[in-house]
Amino acid sequence: MSTFRFQALVQTAGRKPVKFEELERKSAIFGSNVFNDKAMRQFLTQDAYQGVRDAVQQGKKIDRKLADYIALGMKEWALSKGVTHYTHWFQPLTGTTAEKHDAFFETSMDGSDPVEKFGGGQLVQQEPDASSFPNGGIRNTFEARGYTAWDPTSPAFIFGTTLCIPTVFISYTGEALDYKTPLLRALHSIDEAAASVCRYFDKNVKKVTATLGWEQEYFLIDSALANSRPDILMTGRTLLGHTSAKGQQLDDHYFGSIPTRVLSYMRELEYECMLLGIPVKTRHNEVAPNQFELAPIFEETNLAVDHNSLLMDVMQKVAERHDFKVLFHEKPFKGVNGSGKHNNWSLATDTGVNLLGPGKTPMSNLQFLTFFINTIKAVQTYEELMRASIATASNDHRLGANEAPPAIISVFIGQQLTKVLEELEGVSNGKLSPEEKTDLKLNVVGKIPDVLLDNTDRNRTSPFAFTGNKFEFRAVGSTANCANAMTTLNSIVAKQLIDFKKEVDALIEGKDMKKDDAIFNVLREYIKETKNILFEGDGYSDAWQQEAAKRGLSNHKTTPEALKAKVSKKAIELFGELGVMNHVEVEARYEIEMEEYTKKIQIEGRVLGDIARNHVVPTAIRYQNLLIENVRGLKDIFGKEYETIAKEQITLIKEISGHIEAINTKVEEMTQERKKANNLSDTEKMAFAYCNKVKPYFEIIRKHCDKLELLVDDEIWTLTKYRELLFTK
Repeated sequence: MSTFRFQALVQTAGRKPVKFEELERKSAIFGSNVFNDKAMRQFLTQDAYQGVRDAVQQGKKIDRKLADYIALGMKEWALSKGVTHYTHWFQPLTGTTAEKHDAFFETSMDGSDPVEKFGGGQLVQQEPDASSFPNGGIRNTFEARGYTAWDPTSPAFIFGTTLCIPTVFISYTGEALDYKTPLLRALHSIDEAAASVCRYFDKNVKKVTATLGWEQEYFLIDSALANSRPDILMTGRTLLGHTSAKGQQLDDHYFGSIPTRVLSYMRELEYECMLLGIPVKTRHNEVAPNQFELAPIFEETNLAVDHNSLLMDVMQKVAERHDFKVLFHEKPFKGVNGSGKHNNWSLATDTGVNLLGPGKTPMSNLQFLTFFINTIKAVQTYEELMRASIATASNDHRLGANEAPPAIISVFIGQQLTKVLEELEGVSNGKLSPEEKTDLKLNVVGKIPDVLLDNTDRNRTSPFAFTGNKFEFRAVGSTANCANAMTTLNSIVAKQLIDFKKEVDALIEGKDMKKDDAIFNVLREYIKETKNILFEGDGYSDAWQQEAAKRGLSNHKTTPEALKAKVSKKAIELFGELGVMNHVEVEARYEIEMEEYTKKIQIEGRVLGDIARNHVVPTAIRYQNLLIENVRGLKDIFGKEYETIAKEQITLIKEISGHIEAINTKVEEMTQERKKANNLSDTEKMAFAYCNKVKPYFEIIRKHCDKLELLVDDEIWTLTKYRELLFTK
């Protein structure tokens, strides 16, 4: 057996669960490393405390003098917990988080009188080098200046011995260079738009908050086994490897007993999450072997996005202590399910009402229907943009792969709610008669709570499904920053609600209709217009692909295809009108995401070529030489009879030669296509070249490598196999 592979397997087999004891209840430690309301009351003056509260609740600015008092309190709190450094923690367009640590420690000019210093200026704004972060052509490489600015709506936290301050990241010229800035703008838009519509039903509503509950799926692989696979280390997935005889076909892993080592890891992870105020609640085995899921309680969207980004960092750090490697890639293993990050989204008022949950009265249910139908209409209008918001090289492997929602965006609402919409579609044009209105409210709208009690079925093939009191955006990838999808979803719903209110107001003012009549009339038209986006059937089927095409729905199966919707006139006008992103920021993101796609396929191509030629082919030749020696020995012993006796060996030698020749030929052809693509100066053309000319070679090369894995002696195969990666606990 290959020495490195053998050592990794022996090392893994000898692992013992890392002991971890929870000494306190979760409720006692929750948020203890967060500068939350409790900490602020203790360490801030009344004016400073109120300044932060006003910034969070009303969006008021914090002046620099007040910021000094806040910084002083934050520093004292951090020092009381053994913190030595602080950092502005932000989310650049790399898909990861970023931080630069500075010590609180400072000295005077002559080096005397050392003190711990941290003022309002350091809290509110810093100036990290922005030249090496993706900017999509917004600025020249030699122009390094960028700014991080404190986001008081997401509380500071302590990780290790560092005070982390969540911030936005913008260029010297003011354009957003991160995920958080557009998200905050989108959340502001939906707050204003939704609150305005809410006041049709409740004059007391002043604020609407978008909520998010993500579900993080991931694989856990022993670190020694992961280190034995160059493709996992370099790309986060296996670029080759024959499927294991046993995979997930017995459905014996899903919701099964959690392995002891994994449970120990989960317990420590949950402990760290509790300290950081991440309200994780659910843990379980997922469908594929060594695949798991973690899910929290719903939170305000901005905080939920920050918590998910932080969680992914924490997961990797805790995994190291347990000798695990976390794989977030959407498709790390061929032949078993990949991973997603379902985004459960809803809207809540400051009066405590979930706008996507039914109420006890016809009026509250009309409010529910208003937001329910407007959300469907928003998705119907911007389905291509929704697809673009989840488009990545890694998520392309998952979407439409008979395990996740297809690349076609549709909405699932269930048979019961479909019937409700069909009845509403029959509402009279214009003013409703008293009898019709009474019948509608009592027999249709009034019965919605009862309908939803039975509407518990789910359609796992739907990318956007209503699940009782929220919509679940199931197509988001496991590696994604939730902000990308949430910026788009909240923006399109905000735009739709603005348009809805204009239409309703026009009927009230221009047609002298009563409010309820106007709302029913507009909703009726939306129901007619959105029929093409509603789908209750099997999203995996070929029939749906054909039906979706007839309905005029897009089916962008690759990222370069899908991303073009981001720079459409429709998208630029949407984001511009809402103030979420200007055209420069939109176009920059398109450039960045196209370039990121190219680089990921480029890296995978290089790694695949390297492994195929430097691992697979030499191993195959080594085994082939053993066969040749065997045939020579048989010839020496049996003379002319050897051809009959060594028939199988000779056939195997020829078969191996065929695969070796195919690998070398296809790797060379792929390399030449890569060189041609690299010579293209246009980012979009380069991305399409890598997608259509380079990437197709991956499966061809893999097929021949995987065939050799079955032919070559297991004792000399160098790469850790699927059965070892997936079933070694």
